[in-house]
Amino acid sequence: MNAPARLDAQVNGDCAPVLRERGQREVFCGLTGIIWLHRRMQDAFFLVVGSRTCAHLLQSAAGVMIFAEPRFATAIMEERDLAGLADANQELDRIVAQLIARRPDIRTLFLVGSCPSEVIKLDLAKAAQRLGEAYAGSVRVLNYSGSGIETTFTQGEDACLAALVPVMPALPADAPTNLVVVGTLPDIVEDQFRRIFADLGITHVGSLPERVVADLPGIGPNTLYLLAQPFLGDTGQALDRRGARRIEALFPFGVEGTSDWFHAAAAAFGIPTSHVDAVLAPYRARGELALLRHRDRLAGRTIFFMPDSQLEVPLARFLSRELGMVLTEVGTPYLHAGHLARELAALPPGVQLSEGQDVDRQLDRVRALRPDLTVCGLGLANPLESEGLSTKWAIELVFSPIHGFDQAGDLAELFARPMRRRDVLRV
Repeated sequence: MNAPARLDAQVNGDCAPVLRERGQREVFCGLTGIIWLHRRMQDAFFLVVGSRTCAHLLQSAAGVMIFAEPRFATAIMEERDLAGLADANQELDRIVAQLIARRPDIRTLFLVGSCPSEVIKLDLAKAAQRLGEAYAGSVRVLNYSGSGIETTFTQGEDACLAALVPVMPALPADAPTNLVVVGTLPDIVEDQFRRIFADLGITHVGSLPERVVADLPGIGPNTLYLLAQPFLGDTGQALDRRGARRIEALFPFGVEGTSDWFHAAAAAFGIPTSHVDAVLAPYRARGELALLRHRDRLAGRTIFFMPDSQLEVPLARFLSRELGMVLTEVGTPYLHAGHLARELAALPPGVQLSEGQDVDRQLDRVRALRPDLTVCGLGLANPLESEGLSTKWAIELVFSPIHGFDQAGDLAELFARPMRRRDVLRV
């Protein structure tokens, strides 16, 4: 098995000029990230300081039953709070005291800002500091913003993980080199990745976030980190400031991306390419076999990515290079040229990239191009379907296990399913 072909680290100069669009947007807010974050961090609790709308969003997105005990809640701001007739900090202290008394298993409490709390300038950073001192030794209190005023929904995870970086233990300069995998992954995917790292000979591996926040990996000048998600710009900067170094790689979507991801990690640890090829060979073979059954349905089909999750660029690379789909436009809310350099270099010549959103203009281009599949948000899917255009919900890609070799076939299936449905309906 040969190592993946080297890709130019520079942004693909053959791409069409990037369209920079600023206008009406159609995305969820960063509070949505709580749905997968609270499942991952088993000793953490997320307290949103927001409105009833925030509470309804979380309940609807999570599908929480009335008798369930999730590890998130909303401290609802009433009209008196918004009008300044009540002391919001006193109310927050009271709610936190009730919460900790009821849930003594909480070890980390996130105070999550929302649009309403930011509009009234409620300083949750000071509140977290005050409450952290009050509950020192039993509960760590942190804060981040999940507001959707100027962000897209995956930035909620970015803000949350960036808030964890300052509390990661410091490692001395003579500590052995360790690796941190950055980005929330399903447990089954993380377990698979850890087995592969162990087979490669990389033993000092941690995750951000860990399943237990109290077990966060240490960080120091000998720390290397691999991004598992492309939307972690602030988290990457926070790790850089603490002296960690990023390993540049494709993101682990599909066989090619996952192979490059592990090859890059192994190279950083001085592991021979021949050993990496031998370890990855059976995984690659399984992944390629799983992709084969979807290629006939997807090859040659056109796809348009509306900006939504920031997963668009690596997913476009996967669909184009491994499944033969034709990219009509790849839109993303924010184009991080540094983190996406290898991904951009792997895109086919002439592909149209767009950053930001102006919904009306992008819908005009979708209607003019009439792609075989449009990846978009929930609010745009039904209108496009009514016009005879097949769609894929972008948020489903965030909620599904799609990283790694063993998930490559499942990832392809998410795009093949609407194609299959359309083919059946046409018959």
